[in-house]
Amino acid sequence: MRRRKQTHPARTAWLVVGGLVAFMLVLAGCGGGGDDTSGGGGEELQKLGKGEGALNLISWPGYVEAGGGENPDWVTPFEAKTGCKVSNKEAGTSDEMVQLMKTGQYDGVSASGNASARLWAAHLVDPVNTELVPNYKTVFADLKDQPYNTFDGQPYGIPHGRGANLLMWNGNGVKPAPTSWDVTLDPKVASQYAGKISQYDDPMSIAEAAVYLKFHHPDLGIESPYELNEEQFEAAVNLMKEQQPNVGEYWGEAAKQVQAFGASDVEVGTTWQYQYFLLKEEGVPVEASPASQGFLPKEGATGWSDTWMISSEAKHPNCMYEWMNWIIEPKVQAEVAEWFGEAPAQELACDETENKNFCTEYHADNPAFWKRVYYWETPLAECGNGENDCMDYNDWVKAWTEIKG
Repeated sequence: MRRRKQTHPARTAWLVVGGLVAFMLVLAGCGGGGDDTSGGGGEELQKLGKGEGALNLISWPGYVEAGGGENPDWVTPFEAKTGCKVSNKEAGTSDEMVQLMKTGQYDGVSASGNASARLWAAHLVDPVNTELVPNYKTVFADLKDQPYNTFDGQPYGIPHGRGANLLMWNGNGVKPAPTSWDVTLDPKVASQYAGKISQYDDPMSIAEAAVYLKFHHPDLGIESPYELNEEQFEAAVNLMKEQQPNVGEYWGEAAKQVQAFGASDVEVGTTWQYQYFLLKEEGVPVEASPASQGFLPKEGATGWSDTWMISSEAKHPNCMYEWMNWIIEPKVQAEVAEWFGEAPAQELACDETENKNFCTEYHADNPAFWKRVYYWETPLAECGNGENDCMDYNDWVKAWTEIKG
């Protein structure tokens, strides 16, 4: 299968300046800065009924494909099997997804970890009865019961796929091969590549600095890179501010980064597996952390895991359950994963991929790899310690604007 050309932003940078006010209203309504962090919608569906004949989805580009040109098609066979006619709205950011879900017009959404907690806290999604999703049984175990898809002990979605934010460099221009994020974050080391660093353009990048500080400055007491008190947050933000003069490009779109590395405009930075393999295919001499290092820098890395969630106002709940089961059917999952460029959530999909090395290349069946990945979560004021002394996402968005200058 041809790998999709990501000309759309799969996880585009936030439109921070224009969207900040709207985002703050969303988060405030979710209890992000207050004491009430209870959430969730109604009750989970107890019995699967007849499909309602329609299904309205919100997804990342490339998650709901219905053919056309070189695009694959896993929507038409779903419609033929279930009678559920799919209408899909592609979203470019997690913020847009939350806003769209607030309209009550959609049955479900493919939410990343920096949206799922907000959707739950705003009572926009219902828990999921996994007994009604037969293919859930063979989803990778380490994707179940995670803090971004399970709340109050209940599953609130079906895992779709995941990826890590890798450290990538041009092997001809960056020597010796880096083993640490210090090549982009330590001012003394990063200054060697001033103007050649490629940094993901999103407030969640602050978590990269937190992962680095967790390893190198244990005195800060960082446990989760998404639960930072004022002192920890300030340290991470200051590190990103020190990085800023060395950044040649803040990228929010995969194609933009591929072009920059291909033209040698940048030489080292944060990437996704998709760009890494695409650049290798194009003959660009990029490298990433080797197997001897566990495929990640020594500090670990941030990453993302997407979840299909059902709206608390779903008008077509039976069709939504049919979709959640369909999208993790092994053959379909294999198609989705290879097209989008991510590790599948369904372990049986690894037997169905056209590229028989795909799951190995994307570490899909390597739990040791994922144990060192800190999946995106929505930063909330309420920390894991039960206190409300963490910096919430309002603070992260404001800080990111300051970091970029």
